[in-house]
Amino acid sequence: MTSQPAAMAQILSLALTAFIMMIAAVSFPFLTLDAGGLHNATSVIDAVLAFNDGFAFPLAVAVAFFIIVIPLIRLSALIYALGPLVREQKPRQGARQAFALAERLRPWSMAEIFIVGVTVALIKVAGLAVVTIGPAFWAFTGVVVITVLKDQLICRYSIWEALDKATA
Repeated sequence: MTSQPAAMAQILSLALTAFIMMIAAVSFPFLTLDAGGLHNATSVIDAVLAFNDGFAFPLAVAVAFFIIVIPLIRLSALIYALGPLVREQKPRQGARQAFALAERLRPWSMAEIFIVGVTVALIKVAGLAVVTIGPAFWAFTGVVVITVLKDQLICRYSIWEALDKATA
């Protein structure tokens, strides 16, 4: 294990990129279905709201948290914790807690599972309807790829060490 001075800046850049792409994934159309003369465009928010009725409401809340809220909180916490360190400044108050939160939320951030599930569903539906993939699908896919890259680059030990050194 060797120290890579640019790694923290790369991690911060990837986290910022994933955050922006996640906002785009939630804001734009995810996909459009055309079947039998019916046309339906949907977004990630529409996918969450599809479970909004009656007994499925807890599922809507869970879907919203696992694919939107938790990934955004995790990315925000990472950006908050690493921002000053990249600029070689003293960490913000609560930076250690923010990084700890990002680490605790890592297993619960399920954007990857969502995109795999959607891809499988699209393959199944493709024979029954014309499916047009929207910009949000590609943004979400980008978030997944960037998150995987970021998680491969991150050296948790170095970040904890930098946070400890800067606060001492």
